[in-house]
Amino acid sequence: MPDTFAITIVSIIIFTIVGAFIRGRIRDKCLKDFSEDLVTLEETTGKIIWGKLSVENTGLELVYLTKHKDKSGHDETSYILYKHEYPNLQALIRYHDELNEERKKKREEELKRAYHPTALRRFKRRIQNFFKTARDSVMDVMNLLIGQVKRTTPAGAMLTSQDKYISQTKQELMGSVGTSFEPLLERHIGKRVVLELAKGDKIFEYPGVLKDYTAEFIEVMDVGYRIKEDQPTRKADLVIPRKYGLIRHLGE
Repeated sequence: MPDTFAITIVSIIIFTIVGAFIRGRIRDKCLKDFSEDLVTLEETTGKIIWGKLSVENTGLELVYLTKHKDKSGHDETSYILYKHEYPNLQALIRYHDELNEERKKKREEELKRAYHPTALRRFKRRIQNFFKTARDSVMDVMNLLIGQVKRTTPAGAMLTSQDKYISQTKQELMGSVGTSFEPLLERHIGKRVVLELAKGDKIFEYPGVLKDYTAEFIEVMDVGYRIKEDQPTRKADLVIPRKYGLIRHLGE
């Protein structure tokens, strides 16, 4: 007769470790593309922050190159935006003229790979998208198998007692995919498109190369961008929340 209490404890430990490992590895890939670069964060309130980007699964941080003294007189060396605050994010902007030579070279290589990708890269992406679209079916099969084990095997009672932890682990596995497959966007990956961005009650359009997208963000490269209408336009790459931006036109 198995020791149910010991099995329960071991199961909780395993599920906790697996969930923590998955959570620690999840980072939005559009945000991650700008990691370690100097970027400008534009918030919907009009607040502008500038610094070197660091991305974690719980949010992002912009590290200032020099100390900044706040209005109240205290020193600040970074700005943290938590994941639950992402609705305040209007745009992440990577201006080309703010990159050093090494980062410029890396960015140019990224653009070459992104713009009109090779057949091999498209095939690789199709394989990835196949698994993304199949994930719901996989979870249905997992639920069916777990339900069958609960009903027909001695381990069923133990699994029933671990429903909470099993559900949490499945949610982490689902979330780790990190991308919501969008056929309309997928067909234009690597092509010139027109990004439509809502800023307050105004709509702006920005032609550029659609590099990638996730469930929350769109990444467009080689855009002429300015934060305020009285500023000069500068070449930049953008990460835009899908809440405020969408691809409206094919541009080629």
